[in-house]
Amino acid sequence: MVVLACGVSTAHAQSYKYFRLGNPGDVETKASFGIAMMGGGSDLDEAFRWLCKKGNGGDFLILRATGDDDYNSYVNGLCKANSVATLILPDRAAAEDPAVAEIIRKAEVLFVSGGDQANYIRGWEGTPVQKAMNDDIAAGKPIGGTSAGLAVEGEFVYGALGDKPDDQNLASADVLANPYLERVTLVKDFLKIPGLGNLITDSHFAKRDRLGRSLGFLARIMNDGWSSSPREVAIDEKSAVLVEPDGKAKVVGTGKGAYFLKPTRVPDVCEKGAPLTFLGINVYRVPSGGHLDLNAWKGDGGTAYSLSVRAGKIESTQERARIY
Repeated sequence: MVVLACGVSTAHAQSYKYFRLGNPGDVETKASFGIAMMGGGSDLDEAFRWLCKKGNGGDFLILRATGDDDYNSYVNGLCKANSVATLILPDRAAAEDPAVAEIIRKAEVLFVSGGDQANYIRGWEGTPVQKAMNDDIAAGKPIGGTSAGLAVEGEFVYGALGDKPDDQNLASADVLANPYLERVTLVKDFLKIPGLGNLITDSHFAKRDRLGRSLGFLARIMNDGWSSSPREVAIDEKSAVLVEPDGKAKVVGTGKGAYFLKPTRVPDVCEKGAPLTFLGINVYRVPSGGHLDLNAWKGDGGTAYSLSVRAGKIESTQERARIY
């Protein structure tokens, strides 16, 4: 059965859209917590099946700001769920509708789609949507995200708020040359996910050469006084990190895996208009099948190495070709 519903905010002509596949009636199941962090690119069946299992036959909800309901049939084909639905919230007016928060609270699994994370920060922060998402997380419901959806899972977020619609992806070279570039817009506390505090996430990592910008983000978080010891989980396309409630994570997929970054000292030079100098960043790269304990920040099946940035240039204890 396919059920289509949409609500129109009285404050705005633009409506939210809600597409539901499966049982039109809500069920309540005992979901178990978990975090699926997906690096973008091709969707990973294994990661979605893992999320579905966490939902224990309940209602699986995809959240997005743009796009359509193409996830519905894909996820429904992988899962034994009461329903699979997509909720499209294109603006703040849609996110303010009380019916939207109710839809989110009735879901057993939340998944945030890719796109542009600026739409999530601008459109959902401070609205009932943000509160309902955090209420679900606090209730122990599992959450996943890919690409932009991954970007908003950590305590610290690259918000992309300085980007314009026609901008290219924020380039590593630009951030290394000036970590206070206007486009480097960092925000925090959008979602409060257990195990992802004091952490920033990034996607498409190796594919789009995002190492340099990630190091710039970490340097800014330290330099701006947000954290003295932040960490990062950076995930390549076609890869995912699946985190259990105890913080133990497994890397899956066919991409280059995940990169777990942890600075060991404050940046030497991190200021507006000056190339970054930032020494002693520990990296643990984990391919598919490897593990990392987010609490202990130790793993198996991976490769450990160290990075430094001197005057905007990255140095590695590995060969340059093997940084990724």
